[in-house]
Amino acid sequence: MSESPQTLNAAGMQRLGAGDAAAAVALFARAAALDPAAAVLWLNLANAQRQCGDEPGEADSLARVLAIDARDLTGLIRFAELNERRGDLAKAMVAWSGVLAVAPPVAETAPPLSDLLRHASAFVTARSADFAATIDAALAPAVAAVAPAARRRFDEAVAVATGRRRIYLNDCAGLHFPFLPADGYFAREHFPWLAAFEAQTPAIRAEVEALLGTGGGDGIEPYVVMDAGAPPNKWTPLDKSFDWSCYYLWQYGKPIDAALAKCPATAAAIAAVPRVELPSRAPTAFFSILKPHTRIPAHTGVSNTRTTVHLPLIVPPGCGFRVGNETRPWVVGQAFAFDDTIEHEAWNDSDEVRVILIIDVWNPYLTAEEKGLLQEFYRAADASGHNPEPRD
Repeated sequence: MSESPQTLNAAGMQRLGAGDAAAAVALFARAAALDPAAAVLWLNLANAQRQCGDEPGEADSLARVLAIDARDLTGLIRFAELNERRGDLAKAMVAWSGVLAVAPPVAETAPPLSDLLRHASAFVTARSADFAATIDAALAPAVAAVAPAARRRFDEAVAVATGRRRIYLNDCAGLHFPFLPADGYFAREHFPWLAAFEAQTPAIRAEVEALLGTGGGDGIEPYVVMDAGAPPNKWTPLDKSFDWSCYYLWQYGKPIDAALAKCPATAAAIAAVPRVELPSRAPTAFFSILKPHTRIPAHTGVSNTRTTVHLPLIVPPGCGFRVGNETRPWVVGQAFAFDDTIEHEAWNDSDEVRVILIIDVWNPYLTAEEKGLLQEFYRAADASGHNPEPRD
């Protein structure tokens, strides 16, 4: 009677259980030779070879497992453990990273798998830190010779390559304009009018303080207003809440005349800015009012054709703003511009209100021809009755 992979495997398991790993190796090897596509036979062979101290044989058997299925979790774990034992930390890093990529979350697993996943995470974190430190030390002389502003993109690339940062891409709820740089914060040189705009801060701040001093002021409204029946989501805690409120000066491309009349200095400052102009959509300009101990969740905007400008007016300690990988403090009178289709979030951890002026301008990488075509696109969209994007 001819032997089968199943009977040989069963015999191998018996010998392994009896402590005879060498006999088990021979049996598993014959089983795998008869059915080389059965990953479990190679795993059993690798296990027996491990008990025999045959690391080259174990490595070969595990390679056969991963050649059958590169996402085999047990094979990846055994391969990672083997290379860690052998001191081949580079291969172990790749294998443990693979384990983390295919395994379920630790919270959904029980020992011993959860313990292995914690080890994998700690190993990858430590190796990534070692790699980053080595790279930083090697680059230090070259980096020191280049001004921070000139090496900003390079620094980001190295941080991503060494696992310290992730890449954030445009996530547009509406129109995504291809081939524009996905840059979180824009360089100031794109906006030569910023200094003149910032110079109006004292007058603008006085106007918003007067508005707030009236006990809230007519026109201040919640920023988040969800549609009736909308399912619960990250915006639900702020729905119709004055924790994050706004006072519109321009909205969806239309001036709010009563608001502009109350804030003439702000109106003049906005008028001097080369605003984005899109039919029934932009510009938008408003005071953004964030109450104490309020957080705006991470989110993305509508279209990367627009750039958002913040002019900080009232900023107590404990406030912050993140775009992508970079967190910046608001500093009264120091404006900055960012792409709001890159993930961003804001917070006010203080005991006082935080207020900034927000306006829309064009993405600085758009040409004059592209701006004109975009305006025609939205006119045509409105005429057709089709809405290619939600309103902010």
